[in-house]
Amino acid sequence: MAYDFYVRTKQDLIDAVREYGIVPYFSTSVPGFSLEEHCSPSVLFSDGDDDTWAWKGSVIQETGCAYGKFFEKKAAYVSREVFLELANYRRDGYDFDSRYDDGLARFQDKQLYDLIDASAPVLSKALRETGGYAYSGRWQKTEGKKGFDTSVTRLQEQCYVLISDFVYTLDKKGNKRGWGVAEYSTPEKTMGEFFTENVYRRSPEESYERLLLHLRKLFPRAQEKDLRKFLK
Repeated sequence: MAYDFYVRTKQDLIDAVREYGIVPYFSTSVPGFSLEEHCSPSVLFSDGDDDTWAWKGSVIQETGCAYGKFFEKKAAYVSREVFLELANYRRDGYDFDSRYDDGLARFQDKQLYDLIDASAPVLSKALRETGGYAYSGRWQKTEGKKGFDTSVTRLQEQCYVLISDFVYTLDKKGNKRGWGVAEYSTPEKTMGEFFTENVYRRSPEESYERLLLHLRKLFPRAQEKDLRKFLK
């Protein structure tokens, strides 16, 4: 099961997510553990709409995987089965409300989590507008609260939030325009009973050991410290 694939088509990427369980988008602390290191340069990024960036929403929908900034503040595809273990480990047995009640979550994270949970699936633009967050982009700049990107990244790392799709605006001819806008949700609402009935079935420690074993199988020659760093 060593990590060995090469992506030339969307189906190649779908197959890799299903077979290996974890496909980080960009390079990580484990050499060779990323899509960009196993991908034809012609489809990593291109000027058209047939590349890995444009495929993200389709890959999420067709595999049912989780997608988000789960490792080292970088995005990754994680299969449903592997994500159960990752969420249990990262959540440490807590649902978000319990984590907050025990003083283990920031108030600004709770504000954003509650917005996502109430409206999921919800586009990042709508979240910023509803929550009164500042935005600074190429074509638009608004005033408001700071910290959206930090909070939404932390919620993803803790596996309370994921990206469920990417939505594109269309031009007058019906063609996709620009990069897709992230649509946020929670694992509970995206995966339903598959997630809610299974995520806490083991201890967080057992899930961590299962994740570590999975990584050892993918990278039998990797240093243990690098694998543990990746999961941290």
